[in-house]
Amino acid sequence: MREFFKYVFATVVGIIISTFLIFLFFIVIVFSVISSLDTSSSTTVAANSVLYLNLDQTIKERTPNKTFDNLPVIGSGSGKSIGFNDLIMALKKAKTDDNIKCIFLNVSSPNAGKATLKEVRDAIIDFRKSKKQVIAYSEVYTQDAYYLASAADKVYLNPQGVLEFKGFSSQLTFFKGAMEKIGVEAQIIRVGNYKSAVEPFINDKMSDYNRTQVSAYLGGLYDTFLNGIAETRKIPADSLYVIADTYRIKQPQDALNAKMIDGLKYKDEVLAELKKLSGLSPRQKIVSLTINEYAANLEPENSSSRDRVAVIYANGDITSGEGNDDSIGSERISRAIRKAREDDKVKAIVLRVNSGGGSALASDVIWREIVLSKKVKPVIASFGDVAASGGYYIACAADSIFVQPNTITGSIGVFGIIPNFQNLLNNKLGITFDGVKTGQYADIMSVNRPLTAGERLIIQNDVNHVYATFTSRVAEGRKKSQSYIDSIGGGHVWVGTDAVKIGLADRLGNFQDAITAAAKKAKLKEYKLVEYPQKTDPIKSFLEDGTENIRIYYAKKEFGDNFLLFQQLKKAVVNSGIQARMPFEIKVN
Repeated sequence: MREFFKYVFATVVGIIISTFLIFLFFIVIVFSVISSLDTSSSTTVAANSVLYLNLDQTIKERTPNKTFDNLPVIGSGSGKSIGFNDLIMALKKAKTDDNIKCIFLNVSSPNAGKATLKEVRDAIIDFRKSKKQVIAYSEVYTQDAYYLASAADKVYLNPQGVLEFKGFSSQLTFFKGAMEKIGVEAQIIRVGNYKSAVEPFINDKMSDYNRTQVSAYLGGLYDTFLNGIAETRKIPADSLYVIADTYRIKQPQDALNAKMIDGLKYKDEVLAELKKLSGLSPRQKIVSLTINEYAANLEPENSSSRDRVAVIYANGDITSGEGNDDSIGSERISRAIRKAREDDKVKAIVLRVNSGGGSALASDVIWREIVLSKKVKPVIASFGDVAASGGYYIACAADSIFVQPNTITGSIGVFGIIPNFQNLLNNKLGITFDGVKTGQYADIMSVNRPLTAGERLIIQNDVNHVYATFTSRVAEGRKKSQSYIDSIGGGHVWVGTDAVKIGLADRLGNFQDAITAAAKKAKLKEYKLVEYPQKTDPIKSFLEDGTENIRIYYAKKEFGDNFLLFQQLKKAVVNSGIQARMPFEIKVN
């Protein structure tokens, strides 16, 4: 027996020592990788350079720290990425940079929302004012890719390539039948007929209310898409509608015949044209640099100015706590707003919102900081792809709200989902529960039984209270009556152009327009932009969230396009508290 324990002890010690050595070895590897991925050195822009606009990457709200940029498993899970504003500022700089002779736009399937794509597309059009050429080429253009490419001077497609042009569709997935099969009931408490986040769990098809609003905002997105292409390609929007509706673009030659492209070329032919545009002979090698490399050389404008305009990025789901660069933690964002408010050098604040909402309580915490800030300095809100429900809540008190025509906003409504697993646990798994309690409502949020009538009334009253608070906040901020806000609320989703018409937003404009308006309201002629909150440290993020990032990375690989469905089902089960959230995850194909 003594020998047995001796060997067991020796084995345990061996395992501990081995684990420690492996961990130490892993840390050494990580820091070696970090050293090899150092991007702090600047990139030299040679004469006669071609700027390579590689847009088949994630276009985020902010350019992340680049330490793990090429290691998606332990990084953000998305590989290369760039912040849309850095991209736009880089194009603005390239416009007057004599060393940049032209742009090569290569894009097949960009990873960005509709409003972000419009920001980038408008920047490409602005670059063309320099009279420098923008050449777009791809073997495959998705609709989003073609939307970007159509801003170029010349659009080329591989002779055997594909141009997708078919119109927009938005499909929702309903889980009611699957939940019934496994014995799970979704108990729904909500306010607003349009607050359809709950529909996938109680219906097997779209309600009439939801179908109406989806048709409206999808039509708005499509109008922006068609009108943008019509303007740059000189093709009437009505003609483009017919081309898509009849699925006319089946072969590459069809796209050329419809004048949607300028030629069918192989890449070597495009490269030859780029050489000519950059003043090189056929035998000379093209000198190029990516937009990521070029953006890394950007320097702040008016960096010597004492006056500042603070940009606060609020991106992702709204939750209580700290959050990170991809989620809005009420503590982190409210602290950033407070810091900007209390800094005498900061003369104005721009709140950049890209969020479908989340916790109603966390949204109210952030709203309070905006209200306090508005009393002492101008606060302007800029909405990105989505600023809806809680995302709208946090910004409704701003002095002015800027939206893109294809921003998704509104969704002023509240809901709660309390799953009931009793049938699954009792009848299918044979698990039962019993216990005691000191009060009638001590286990009010229990998920192993259905809600009682009294419990449902309590929760409904809570939801009603949150909705009344939400609409009163919006009414106060937008200087409207609460009854009017209720009439356009009820969970109704609006596209940006309609949001301006009904008073939920003030102006159509991009991010830079919002910054300019903030500076003007603060009477600033020169200023320095400062960004809040501080970006998440990649090493700290890895140490804290590395396992979660790895799990998400492999889940995305396993589920593919169905990963969104997995997320939706998970949210329905794990989201606690009353939610001010978008009715659904919008995916336009």
